[in-house]
Amino acid sequence: MDAQTVLTIGRDALILLLMLSMPVLLVVLGVGLVVSIFQAVTQINEATLAFVPKLVAAVVVLAIAGPWMLTTLVDYLRRTIESIPGMVA
Repeated sequence: MDAQTVLTIGRDALILLLMLSMPVLLVVLGVGLVVSIFQAVTQINEATLAFVPKLVAAVVVLAIAGPWMLTTLVDYLRRTIESIPGMVA
């Protein structure tokens, strides 16, 4: 196994990490922006008002996108583990 192979595996893992985390992060960011605008307009500064909607949105996104995320992760791990004998030999 050479350095190029290690860097390729690391790059693929980072791209997969970004791809899997992006739906949750974007939805939580959007909900946080909407809640912040609502708090600024109404001048309500309650910490739970910002936390609870983000938590609910994250759970909903994970419920919807969870099977896709899990399938993608398992496929990546299977490909990586199956390629180990070719890398060592």
